[in-house]
Amino acid sequence: MSSLIMIIVGCALINNVVLNQFLGICSFLGVSKQMKASASLGMAVIFVLTIASAVASLLYDFVLKPFDLDYMKTIVFILVIAALVQIVEMFLKKTSPGLYKALGIYLPLITTNCAVLGVALTNVQDEYNFIESVFAGLGTAIGYTIAIVLLAGVRARIDESAIPKPLRGAPVVLLSAALMSIAFMGFGGL
Repeated sequence: MSSLIMIIVGCALINNVVLNQFLGICSFLGVSKQMKASASLGMAVIFVLTIASAVASLLYDFVLKPFDLDYMKTIVFILVIAALVQIVEMFLKKTSPGLYKALGIYLPLITTNCAVLGVALTNVQDEYNFIESVFAGLGTAIGYTIAIVLLAGVRARIDESAIPKPLRGAPVVLLSAALMSIAFMGFGGL
């Protein structure tokens, strides 16, 4: 059990997918303008990434690997992720049209989010079993959610601050993300 907790902590904080591996930057920077949208996208990523890790692990262990179809893993993983995103998109469209509209293009972009595909491929590369894959997916998604919610909070404070004109907009957001990345490097000693 302690090794599973370490996988979650390692994926969420030490090897944060956004702030350490620099995957998923598009949605990280695009959606983090509003706290509600950031938290909602984080929850959608938690669902998609955890389930995608589980399904990808099962497909790899019981279909791709035994039939020597390892070269198909990227395509198969993208199809799994796309199907899960479609389920989340339909659910949000029916239950929360406002949130669906707030997430806009970034919700379908989870399909092409390199962070989601990266986790599935990393789980295979690290030879994680099914349980370890699920926990790695969950930990990575929690790390993504932490990062995007923190940046949304920072951006809310930035909007209230007097920022010099040359730094307004994208420059101050990128500087903030860089400082967050440096701060997360401190978890490396855990």
